Amino acid sequence: MMIEVMKSKLHCVTVTQANLNYMGSITIDEDLMDAANLIAGEKVQIVDNNNGERLETYIIKGERGSGCICLNGAAARKVQVGDTLIIISYALMDFEEAKHFKPSVVFPKDNKLV
Repeated sequence: MMIEVMKSKLHCVTVTQANLNYMGSITIDEDLMDAANLIAGEKVQIVDNNNGERLETYIIKGERGSGCICLNGAAARKVQVGDTLIIISYALMDFEEAKHFKPSVVFPKDNKLV
């Protein structure tokens, strides 16, 4: 049996930009992506702690060291600059493998690694 489990999480990052005039996605600082074991094109769930919005989109690699968290396209309407987000990715894995899997969970400070 396969189950879906949390693979990665960026906990409490701050929206730095919201770009309505882009086709879609979320741009994330490449340092944060590496730390959380995320890759460009990966599907993620976005949870906005300020307004309760939840949405799914895919990742675009942002400038390394920039602290960039930018919602693009229609997703830009769901957030405000300054909102606090949780960004989560999931993976399908065998039930037994999932019992021992350790997700990558990152707690950045001001969108930077501490």
